[in-house]
Amino acid sequence: MKHLTNREEEIMEQFWDRGPLFINDILKALGDLKLHYNTVSTVVRGLEDKGFVDHEQFGNTYRYFPVISREDFSRMSLQNIVGKYFNHSYASVLSMFVEEEKISAEEIRELIAQVEAHSQKEKK
Repeated sequence: MKHLTNREEEIMEQFWDRGPLFINDILKALGDLKLHYNTVSTVVRGLEDKGFVDHEQFGNTYRYFPVISREDFSRMSLQNIVGKYFNHSYASVLSMFVEEEKISAEEIRELIAQVEAHSQKEKK
């Protein structure tokens, strides 16, 4: 998966929250940032080149829409982080959370119950 800059991710959030958008819609949504039309257009075309958005033409303008869901992006981002920083080990991630007291024993028991329930469902 390709990496997104902070600005790209901010614009993707607009697509995920609002659906298909014209560049002017994005500008209005990000109005407090005082971005120029050409800047936003360039970022959106970059998102299209990376495969995150596509477009449909309306006369002389384009309406862009997301082709990757927020959930898929989150999943791919987490997989990249686990692969890059934890040697592809989700157990190492959980261990780090335990060591830093970011997860409780009760939450771990709940996760174990989820894993066991999922395993039972797959066996049927």
